[in-house]
Amino acid sequence: MAQAQAQAHFTAGVSQLARTARAQARDRAREAAQDYLAAETQRREAIHQSLQSAAGQWWEALCHNDESTVCEAVNIAFADNPAAGCAVGVQGTTLSILMRLPDLDTLPTQMPATSPAGRPTLKAMPKRDRMRWWLHILASNLAAAVLEALATAPSIDAVSAAVVTRMPDTQRLGVVAYGTWSRSAMAARPWRTAEDAWRILDIGSDVRCSIRATASGNISSVVRPLDLTDIPALAALVADCVDEPDSVLGRIDAELSGTSEQLGGLSDADPYAPFGFAEWLAARTAPHNAPSAPPAPSAQTPPCQSLRSGESIDLPEDAQFELHVEFRSGGADADLSLLLVDEFDSVATDDDFVFYNNPSAADGAARLLGKFVGDTTAESAVIHPRALRPSVRKVVVSANMDIAAGLTFSALTQAAVTMRSRTGAWSFVPRLEPSVRAVVLLEIYQLTHPDGSTRWKMRAVGQGWDDGLAALARAYQVDIDE
Repeated sequence: MAQAQAQAHFTAGVSQLARTARAQARDRAREAAQDYLAAETQRREAIHQSLQSAAGQWWEALCHNDESTVCEAVNIAFADNPAAGCAVGVQGTTLSILMRLPDLDTLPTQMPATSPAGRPTLKAMPKRDRMRWWLHILASNLAAAVLEALATAPSIDAVSAAVVTRMPDTQRLGVVAYGTWSRSAMAARPWRTAEDAWRILDIGSDVRCSIRATASGNISSVVRPLDLTDIPALAALVADCVDEPDSVLGRIDAELSGTSEQLGGLSDADPYAPFGFAEWLAARTAPHNAPSAPPAPSAQTPPCQSLRSGESIDLPEDAQFELHVEFRSGGADADLSLLLVDEFDSVATDDDFVFYNNPSAADGAARLLGKFVGDTTAESAVIHPRALRPSVRKVVVSANMDIAAGLTFSALTQAAVTMRSRTGAWSFVPRLEPSVRAVVLLEIYQLTHPDGSTRWKMRAVGQGWDDGLAALARAYQVDIDE
């Protein structure tokens, strides 16, 4: 394949009758293909060694209970759990987690039944039956979370967990269960049937639950929060959550309601994906005018964090001064664009829509840097968040298919956006419907705290429009002529 690409490149424009020139072009193609394959081999070996080294360092940190490593790994494992959960800290060999239980009010109040005539109907569910169902949900999710945390972090010997829900009477968050479960206690019991989940409330240390079943099977029909006066750290955490929606518990509470900023995830991106011959040749012959090959991860190059749709992260300090964007696509032509919007998601003027007909805005604080077309197309831009005028609260990073071609994103063989700063790198691969012609890839937005302090964040979006660039522009109150 490399030989074919090289030969096609060097013989382009050479007449079929110019035998000598074509023979010389083929010779140059063979030499260039060999150089390309050697460079690709070296690049991939460097990536492999770097990934091996990074994996070894990560495993060592996980086995030594490094707090950030353990919490990140456990949070990724928790990402698909039905009850939102979050690892919040490690002390020695004990991991602390918070779990947000679905509210009692989310359960139905009726149950299937039959009428005296034998017809299907619904009847009111007894409060104690409803409470027992909800308590079983609590026990099941708690058992699953503790077991999953212990399976993810091999050197953690115990998990302290607090279960939080919204009180039906006050609609305030409160802790309804708390305890510590050791690895040995969890491993000594079988966890095979739904009824095994009840055991979680009996085998832990200092277990407290505001809803308990008696020996006769009766259960209280009222939900009350636990008294946390003797656990000041947990009491303070819950108190902060009530007033601060961006706190840890505030975020997982939002996750349960479907408005979450998701925790980190994994990507399907292939780190060994080949770098095209034409791009390699252009970078070698014109390094100042063409994008360079993607660098192998190293101590000097921060590893690229893959984002999932809906995930939001805090930008590091240096990214707030300068953030580089690259949108890479293949198979068809697509264009990168930026929209500078206010707190109402509207652009103030048409100049705040940065696209191919208006490549720069805000005195250069957001601008397109150009497009390089090879085996894949790479279009880049730069954003200086701190240099934007105060009324700009968000920069929308979007892409659209070429208007004249009339194609949809289904024509692309790949579509991914990468953001880089001096100390961080992030990538996002949107999952799009085939009919989409324009998409919001990312949002760079400013968050203001009650004390007046601000910070910049980035969110992966992946929302598309079938009507293309015009629909995208109208969504942010911009009118353009196609």
